[in-house]
Amino acid sequence: MLPELTGSPFLIAALVLGLLGAILVVAGLAALFRGRPWRFALRLLSGLVLALLGALAGTVALGMQGYEALTREEVAARIVVQPTGPQRFVAAVRFPDRTEARFDLAGDEIYVDAHILKWKPVANVLGLHTAYELGRISGRYRDIEDERTAERTVHRLRRHRAVDLFGLRQRHPFLGRFFDAEYGSATFVPVNRRAVYEVRVSTTGLLMREVAAPGA
Repeated sequence: MLPELTGSPFLIAALVLGLLGAILVVAGLAALFRGRPWRFALRLLSGLVLALLGALAGTVALGMQGYEALTREEVAARIVVQPTGPQRFVAAVRFPDRTEARFDLAGDEIYVDAHILKWKPVANVLGLHTAYELGRISGRYRDIEDERTAERTVHRLRRHRAVDLFGLRQRHPFLGRFFDAEYGSATFVPVNRRAVYEVRVSTTGLLMREVAAPGA
């Protein structure tokens, strides 16, 4: 089991509800064998409801995997950029969990975007609040013609997951009662020298801020 899922209250709820549901289903079958159809029907129905609620809680736990709670302006990543040639540069990304990644990019600017989930008050009551996840990193050209014809370099920053809440929200409008999936939150800065930036995220979007001198 992934470490970040271990302490999830929704995973715990899924396990507890699933276990209670299974116990009620078994109890219902036992009542059927004893010739008690009403007790069988009641326990079976209750067990299935609890099992479905457990499955829903498990789906939310899997869907939130990789997202970070957003309660104020947060540092989502630290990026060191280094030009390596004309319209070429390297970006070394360090995440808050201290994992690192390195990308070769083409363009005049570095571009980063993110996904932000905004949960509605009904979900806030259950402990779900605004959360974010970096989406991708790429090179960006200033000139439109370069953007159309020059080499494109795009890399994924978000993790692959079993449940994609953004995709579910897009396909099922009724989920809008519980959360909003905001797309297009992005930031970019020119790369013309070595520099160190912090990618910061707030409920209003992303920004990239230089935090150290080029020689740092």
